[in-house]
Amino acid sequence: MSLIPQDFIQELLGRVDIVDVVGRSVQLKKAGANYKGLCPFHTEKSASFTVSPSKQFYHCFGCGAHGSAIGFLMEHAALGFPEAVRELAREAGMELPQPQGDEAEQRRAAEQRSHKARLREVLEQADRFYRDRLRASARAIEYLKGRGLSGRAAARFGIGYAPDEWQGLERVFPHYEAELLLQAGLVVARDAQGQTVEPGAASAAAVTRRYDRLRDRITFPIRNAQGEIIGFGGRVLDRGEPKYLNSPETELFHKGEELYGLFEARQAIQRHGQALVVEGYLDVVALAQHGVEHAVATLGTACTAEHVRKLFRYCAQIVFSFDGDAAGRRAAARAMEAALPALSDERSVKFLFLPAEHDPDSFVREHGADAFEREIARARPLSVFLLDHVGEGLALDTAEGRAQAVSRARSLMGLLPESALKGQIAGELAQRLRTSVDELRPAAAPGGARRGLRPGAGGGAPTPAPTAQPRSQRLSRPRVDHAHTAMRILLAHPQLWREVGPAQHELLVSPDCSVGELARWLESYLDEHAHPTPSALWEALRADELLAAAEALQPAELLERDAAELLPDLHGALGSVEMAWIKRRQQQLAEGGLGDEASRLEYQSLSLRLRELMHDLPRL
Repeated sequence: MSLIPQDFIQELLGRVDIVDVVGRSVQLKKAGANYKGLCPFHTEKSASFTVSPSKQFYHCFGCGAHGSAIGFLMEHAALGFPEAVRELAREAGMELPQPQGDEAEQRRAAEQRSHKARLREVLEQADRFYRDRLRASARAIEYLKGRGLSGRAAARFGIGYAPDEWQGLERVFPHYEAELLLQAGLVVARDAQGQTVEPGAASAAAVTRRYDRLRDRITFPIRNAQGEIIGFGGRVLDRGEPKYLNSPETELFHKGEELYGLFEARQAIQRHGQALVVEGYLDVVALAQHGVEHAVATLGTACTAEHVRKLFRYCAQIVFSFDGDAAGRRAAARAMEAALPALSDERSVKFLFLPAEHDPDSFVREHGADAFEREIARARPLSVFLLDHVGEGLALDTAEGRAQAVSRARSLMGLLPESALKGQIAGELAQRLRTSVDELRPAAAPGGARRGLRPGAGGGAPTPAPTAQPRSQRLSRPRVDHAHTAMRILLAHPQLWREVGPAQHELLVSPDCSVGELARWLESYLDEHAHPTPSALWEALRADELLAAAEALQPAELLERDAAELLPDLHGALGSVEMAWIKRRQQQLAEGGLGDEASRLEYQSLSLRLRELMHDLPRL
């Protein structure tokens, strides 16, 4: 991504018309200054998908999908960033520039691209071998038939078979000792002591034994969102451990980021507006064979925040399917924690617990797709699961049990972004635990924002605070919700940056502020681009790997709001950040005893500033 100059990206976005780009895939109709149509990322009957020619940005008010022309091609056409840029540049008649940097850097980048291409080719060759071996193995075919899989389903997902041979891949790769086979995760190397030799960790002389990683297993190619094979999963045919064996982490494969079946399920997920997350490869294949085509599976790891973010790009609802036993409930709790930061009023998560004797594979084979869809419809909303999880195993009729539940609730509520959903959950929790909503707020972490910053009555320059302060005297960070609110508005309407006063600016760009990195980035970007379009800002964030952090604040939802209308909200959020800081600083000074004239003068100055803010922000 960094090899394409940002100046070129900005010029490209200024030349292409996002209405034309989106209009090739979505039927758009003029609606005032914008265009509207049915969202291509989820199923809807009334148009909530808006394309703005002035902002060069699209946004769906139903599922939250949004982005630039580049982002649309990446999400809808499953193109990588370079491919999307190349496609738009071709249409705009622009020649893609040569990569920037010195010759050595260009050479390293070219070598890396070439190396990854070779890894992909090696995996493709192995995939062809495994599929050929399946056709030649009556035992493997009988196993799949016994699991109810059709030849059509096996072909769709590229299922194969790794023969029961230590070096079966030697038939495909005559140079079996090649380092590339280790780097692709296809071959395991061991030294004389039986220890695994990592790729590149030792010379060939240290390796005394090599063998295929997958042997006598059904193979499942794992593809990225572009359909490229990045690894394999293997399942034993009979008894044996581990039941599932995945490729190791490689340059291409990172199991905490990838989902099995996403490439095959992507369009179905968009049509349904829902993704179903299951635990096994065969669950995905069996469900798809019976018509439930929007299922994916994690790859031998717990669901991660990256998994959730990736799925929410395609739909507005995720349903997690787990076993109903204790292990399944623990997995559901981990999935809930991963999902909470990505939730909003437009996004939802549910949990499906099938009867103890079934997994999705066996259930759909025994009862059919309609019955399974009915189970999905009865899945428990995250809010219900969270309420039950907080009180699980605790005696809520006792003060001690409720206190423990409040402690659990605080940590979970701290993960939820500000939204109506958060308010509703907090209200129900407070009622169930016989406490107040304020009691459920996460406690401020010690050692937080910008020690020694003295806004003062006139918002003057900060003065240094004493060093080596006791833990009880350290300042804590501003309340996350107000800083997030301010940055959310500023990312949607960066022209409002000039409304940030000096003292509040110092708090916002502080390295300890929750949005400090984004604030510093935005200030630097606006120094070079005074009037950016949302699409240009979005792609600059992507280039600097800050897009995920920005999207977590959901600024796209504010693009259609007028900047002047949001100005009071911005002033309110910034004032609240400053007020919270002043109160903590005054507490710090008071705990120090106010024994010297400087401390008393600072305390008085802060009191004056606090009164000013309280007068300007009576509701806060």
